[in-house]
Amino acid sequence: MTPGSNIPLPVTRVTVDVSAPVRLDVSGLLLTADGKVRSDDDFIFYNQPSGPGVTYRSGGGTSPDAITVDTAALPPGIEKIVVTASPDAAGQTFQGIEPTATIRNADDTSVLATFTPPRLGTETALVVVEIYLRNGAWKARAVGQGYANGLAGIATDFGVTVEEPAPVAPQQPVAPAQPMAPPQPVAPPPAPTLQTPAPAAPPAPPAPAAAPGAGKINLDKGRVSLQKNQTVSLVKGGRPLLSQVKMGLGWEPAFRGKDIDLDASVIAYGPQRNHIDSCYFGKLSIVGGAIKHSGDNLTGEGSGDDEVIVVDLGRLPQEVTGLVFTVNSFSGQKFTEVAKAYCRLIDAASGEELVRFDLTGAEAQTGVMMAKLIRQFSGEWEMTAMGDFVKSRTVRGMVKPAAQAL
Repeated sequence: MTPGSNIPLPVTRVTVDVSAPVRLDVSGLLLTADGKVRSDDDFIFYNQPSGPGVTYRSGGGTSPDAITVDTAALPPGIEKIVVTASPDAAGQTFQGIEPTATIRNADDTSVLATFTPPRLGTETALVVVEIYLRNGAWKARAVGQGYANGLAGIATDFGVTVEEPAPVAPQQPVAPAQPMAPPQPVAPPPAPTLQTPAPAAPPAPPAPAAAPGAGKINLDKGRVSLQKNQTVSLVKGGRPLLSQVKMGLGWEPAFRGKDIDLDASVIAYGPQRNHIDSCYFGKLSIVGGAIKHSGDNLTGEGSGDDEVIVVDLGRLPQEVTGLVFTVNSFSGQKFTEVAKAYCRLIDAASGEELVRFDLTGAEAQTGVMMAKLIRQFSGEWEMTAMGDFVKSRTVRGMVKPAAQAL
């Protein structure tokens, strides 16, 4: 496809993945006829990965991030979904790293179209493609509209509030060769078949959650407390954390109930989500000793961590690109019988708690994926809180769902 071109969509479910030589943050925005989101819930990205009819999937640093659109499941009044991308590294432009968007049939992954925006320079974010409704039919359009102020600038233009007020006059996008999408490209004017661009939004007030343009959370401000699906980059003082860390997992019986025997494990994966090995009470050391397990706790009694898994990030083989930490109830007790389940990442050298995730909800299942660590292109690791329940009493039954969650 070329900028401004469009194709009819022969299927109701499409996936748009955006690849580049560097890691990208990819997002999707659900827009009404006026070119705006209805609320911040319509901004789908790594910290808010699902919305009505639109979902985000992380590539985990080894494959492209993607946005999937189910046009049959979109709410009434949503007429367009824009897919955006921005380099993950702060301040990096698209010059020399032109991205390629691939539009696929979401059900069989067959390719419907590809688009590489031409002649990029100082842009730090792009509206890459859009899925839009025209005369009752859904189509895809190649856009390539560039912005010089990151995804925060795009988000603000489409009506999403961001954590920090925008700088003076930030909403003027860098004009592509053929600007095709609102809002307010500099030149030339939009083609007559397009909607009239919405006026630029004023600087937005602060909001509790940061948009991706504001950068991922890191460890510079001390301990990070995550909520489900939030991600923290294991970087401190500009340097990736590549030392020995401990993942402590703890739980208590609910409502002063009987002792509960849970088993903490970690599953190691390769770049194609291939299962490399699992570390659990029956196999206390894997990948050459870079991952070790503290042993089984049979009751969950006592304060502090019930089981600890030690990971030497610097010693992990290069083929290990993903780790998923799980907890299972071998005895068959459900997580509705568990209280205060949590996981926390600790600096093994200093004993400092770096990241914590408290499991606030419970389902009547026997397994839960607590957190995952993903190695990025640049070598640093990211930790994402999961809290996803699975019907499995052993780590063996967690291997497939955990791979799918990477």
